[in-house]
Amino acid sequence: MDTDLLRQYLEFYQDLGIKTLYRRPAARQAVSIQPEAPPERQAAASGSGPQAVLPVQPPATVELPPIAPAGDTLLKILEDLGDCRRCRLHEGRNKIVFGVGNEKSPLVFVGEGPGADEDAQGIPFVGRAGQLLTQMIENTAKKEGIELLRPDIYIANVVKCRPPDNRTPEPDEMEICGEFLYRQLMAIRPKAICALGGTAARALTGHKEGVTKMRGKWFKWRDIPVLVTYHPSYLLRPYNQGAKREAWEDLKKVLHFVYD
Repeated sequence: MDTDLLRQYLEFYQDLGIKTLYRRPAARQAVSIQPEAPPERQAAASGSGPQAVLPVQPPATVELPPIAPAGDTLLKILEDLGDCRRCRLHEGRNKIVFGVGNEKSPLVFVGEGPGADEDAQGIPFVGRAGQLLTQMIENTAKKEGIELLRPDIYIANVVKCRPPDNRTPEPDEMEICGEFLYRQLMAIRPKAICALGGTAARALTGHKEGVTKMRGKWFKWRDIPVLVTYHPSYLLRPYNQGAKREAWEDLKKVLHFVYD
């Protein structure tokens, strides 16, 4: 079986909570054991004597390999990502947008995918939405008496290449890039994750509800708490101004959870 396909199967079963797989032993043929007979009768016996079948051996267990290698680091993940061409998103990208910030941050923000500015610079959340996110993080922290600047936290996206025309990433694209996001989060092991927008929320939690129903609520990614809030680009739209207050409240909640 192809190695990449086998890995996808193993990751799928591991996500279902299956820790071990069973390998069927090689098939054994029944062995006929004939009693001794005189030479003159051996030709006529033709297998009519009693038969004994060797007992079936119990299946051997195979431990699933970990998705994230032992001692994984962000540098190692970036090296493994390389000049990624694993999905169609590489066809129109300018730069891979891996992630940025404090590698030991207790708080990680996860967005959907790079936009035009991010694709040009190779850094997540540097366009208008990113500037708003920076303001929201730093201003909320300051008002709440928490010493925190954007470089103190870590920011990444579900997919590392810009989707054409900023469309929503396809499921297979998120699945392929999800391996690297998984390793990033496992390497950092933050105290909490803030999912920005519905795509990030669904990728991290598996829930299918819209972001308006999920925002402000706690979920789990593995054993790490995940708080869902609006994507900053959503807040930039004129008709969504009322959602800004809700987003500020969400940020206050996650900041106090992590830093108090």
